[in-house]
Amino acid sequence: MPSYRHLISMPHLFEPLTIKSVTLRNRIGMSPMCMYSSEDGHATDWHFTHMVSRAIGGTALLIAEATAVLPEGRITPGDAGLWQDSQIAPLKRITGEIKKHGGVPGIQLAHAGRKASAARPWEGGSHLEIAHGGWEFYGPTDEAFGEVLYRKPVALDKAGITRVTEAFRDAAARAVAAGYEWVEIHAAHGYLIHSFLSPLSNIRSDDYGGSFDNRARLLLQVIEAVKETWPADKPLTVRISGTDWMTGGWTIEDSVALAHKLKAAGIDLIDCSSGGNTPHATIPVGAGYQLPIAEAVKRQANIPTAAVGMITQPMQADQIIRNGQADMVYLGRELLRHPYWPKDAARDVHKKDAVKLPVQYERA
Repeated sequence: MPSYRHLISMPHLFEPLTIKSVTLRNRIGMSPMCMYSSEDGHATDWHFTHMVSRAIGGTALLIAEATAVLPEGRITPGDAGLWQDSQIAPLKRITGEIKKHGGVPGIQLAHAGRKASAARPWEGGSHLEIAHGGWEFYGPTDEAFGEVLYRKPVALDKAGITRVTEAFRDAAARAVAAGYEWVEIHAAHGYLIHSFLSPLSNIRSDDYGGSFDNRARLLLQVIEAVKETWPADKPLTVRISGTDWMTGGWTIEDSVALAHKLKAAGIDLIDCSSGGNTPHATIPVGAGYQLPIAEAVKRQANIPTAAVGMITQPMQADQIIRNGQADMVYLGRELLRHPYWPKDAARDVHKKDAVKLPVQYERA
């Protein structure tokens, strides 16, 4: 049993976290959540309001939504992008304001793979035909995702893989120019990199398929490409789907094995989500249902992790940090509902002075 002295020395939800040159004011991050509201990949006033309001509310890390490194890597026509220089300026306006309010701006770099060319969720979410605003897209093979995402992707060849890795590299350079201090590579939820990792979707027979090492090759090459342009003193992180929730699919044990490789490759933290690679998985959604993934990866690979998924209560979040199950908690929908969640959480976990709202709000 740990001693009382040991227990009171454990970090808590409102203790700062330093990774490389970046210090977060607490352990609360906003998960990247697609707004489907960009214009040709460019951020708008919506994104400014969405991101900055959560920084004002006390969230430490604000991760911009899945940001496509290529136009064909968008999920929908409304997705964010960093495939061209004109997309830098509106993002720089956002990152500057986030920093002004004490937050750290992060960005998730992504490629949608075979889930690309879809309608926005409120427009049905199904694949768009090319004649109706859709586009050609890519996957590890020509197998479709399934159900409403019924179109077949083009199987990426070696030249296509090179194009993708170079696009991640170039997007990371634009992220630097836009003022971001934290990058997350999206390797989860059935998008391109996850679809290469999982044996459910990757049945290739070349150097990018078959064995575990081959299926991990694309992600590791993307990481090396990003490191060419991303500053060595800034956090470089990855989001994974810790399990496919399907027999024969990616497992937590695979995630631990991958985490060892990611740590060796220079990754600083792993954001542990799950699912998304098949429409047929049965996912046991409930409070903290993905926490065992973050805990297993952290303890068995000795690498910092972020816990995500149905974390809504302050004491729940604080307990995750105090018990050493993860180093950060990322909130998604809860921060959409409650932009000032950190302020109320600080009160509930008896750290009421840990979050200072702007003077205009302090009377609230």
